Amino acid sequence: MVASFTLPYFADEASLPATLPTAEEIESATEILNERMSGASGKVVGVGDHFIVKYGAFVNLQEGQTMLFLQHSSTVPVPRIYALYQKPGPDNDTYSYIVMERIRGPTLASVWLRIGQTEKEAVASKLRHVFEEMRRLESPGGYCGFGRRGLTDSLFDSGDDSTSFNGPFDTESDLNEAMIARYASEGHSKHKTQHFSRAFKDVFQNHAPVFTHADFQRKNVMFRKPPATTENGLVQWASTDLELVIIDWEFAGWYPSYWEYSRALFGCGAWKDDWSDWIEQMLEPYRIEYAWVLLFLTELFS
Repeated sequence: MVASFTLPYFADEASLPATLPTAEEIESATEILNERMSGASGKVVGVGDHFIVKYGAFVNLQEGQTMLFLQHSSTVPVPRIYALYQKPGPDNDTYSYIVMERIRGPTLASVWLRIGQTEKEAVASKLRHVFEEMRRLESPGGYCGFGRRGLTDSLFDSGDDSTSFNGPFDTESDLNEAMIARYASEGHSKHKTQHFSRAFKDVFQNHAPVFTHADFQRKNVMFRKPPATTENGLVQWASTDLELVIIDWEFAGWYPSYWEYSRALFGCGAWKDDWSDWIEQMLEPYRIEYAWVLLFLTELFS
């Protein structure tokens, strides 16, 4: 049974590290960690010593609810959620606020080139066990996001609120058809669309819905506390001190079992280092499915 959380959500005061920041304090924060397009679309800001807040008109509280679900139903390491709420913003927009724990350590992306083989093996082992636990989280029904809502991967987002491609989906075939419809909506060749449709019926079948982060990149893995740096600039830690936290659950949900691996490889970008080699040690490979995902996404977003 998937837990549910009533909105607005506020954690018990006794569990807070400090008084929650007000919306005014959040909006006036000067420590901007990430900003999309414009301030109204979405920002991630640091507020004081204890809080990170994602807020804006395009922020989806489903991400925070997903993190609460993981926080209460698993040992998957996520930042603690302290508040989820909405309030009116400028220009008749509704602003959503996800107030969460500030993680003090660096991202895995920022240190990857300064850690050795032993440290990489420790990271891979830790994350492999995390993904194994995630896969055991039972779907509330088919392929869907938290609360059996639509999937939020950007593949399904046409930018048109009046047209929905994101489900939820009872079957993998239903999901495949939505992917094809999304492709067709971009005005691509009907002959290429039909080609993808035929291929998907062969390639994308018999993949169970499993809980998936859907944006597994090094930038979305953080150290809970800063590791030590040696005199020559290498990053090291004692095995008992390695505590990782996975952030940015915006796209998470129950996807076909090939999705995590395919999206992770797609996120390798220019493939300039050995990260893809380690993905193979953390996630079950789906090499044929990845080839089709790569072709599909490349053409969809071109």
